Amino acid sequence: MTNITRRSLLRGATAVAAGAFAGRTFLVPTRVFGQARPGAAAVGVKALVYDVFGTCTDWRNGVARDAERILKPLGYDFDWHAFADAWRALYQPSMEEVRSGRQPFVKLDVLHRRMLDQIRPKFGLEKLDDNVADDLNLAWHRIDTWPDVVPGFMRLQHKFMLAPCSNGNIALMVDIARHNKFSWDAVLGSEIARDFKPKPAVYLMTAAALNLRPEEVMMCAAHSDDLRSAASNGLRTAHIARPGENGPGTGESAPRVPVDFAAKNMEDLATQLGV
Repeated sequence: MTNITRRSLLRGATAVAAGAFAGRTFLVPTRVFGQARPGAAAVGVKALVYDVFGTCTDWRNGVARDAERILKPLGYDFDWHAFADAWRALYQPSMEEVRSGRQPFVKLDVLHRRMLDQIRPKFGLEKLDDNVADDLNLAWHRIDTWPDVVPGFMRLQHKFMLAPCSNGNIALMVDIARHNKFSWDAVLGSEIARDFKPKPAVYLMTAAALNLRPEEVMMCAAHSDDLRSAASNGLRTAHIARPGENGPGTGESAPRVPVDFAAKNMEDLATQLGV
């Protein structure tokens, strides 16, 4: 795959989104749900767009590992996974402040930093230097993908455009790709839409940025609520099982809503899609 610099990705994603969305009217088709339909449901799909945290990346172990690496030499010692869980627990409430209109849109990096400040007292980090806290906030940029993701992407990219449809901001998505040595074809999602999933604009502007109709885009996620929202806005859907996302036995091993594809992992999805 071609290596793409952060600067070119930022320019390209922003320009494409702005041009594609301007003056465009979205016609969202009514969709009849059924069981997973390998083969037929992929007809006409040109792009796969991804949830990233949990679906593509092992955020829990990654954040716990980085927190220990940064904080333990400073004399801190606590349950690193509990720290990651506490941080992540503020994710949806923080975004809801934006989705509801109570707070203006800010990038997820900014929300992550605010969330970190909220949990610092719980872990005795009140006196943590701000520069250290800033570095700790970048733990989300250094998380690893699940082992099947990069091999699966390499196969899928032969046939489909791949892009994140994530609540993460553009720089965050670029850094995760560079850290894991893969490249997106575009970087889309919340920063393009200036909102957070499951708001319709996030899905629709992602499709528009690629000059595609919603039904030409497949949302791939390990979270049934994300897939439900994508489908309600006309996108095709693929569920990726991540039964250990939040620790052993905590994630979804199967979809809780009807989907077009249900895959064990990213390589299984590639196989089902014929690549």
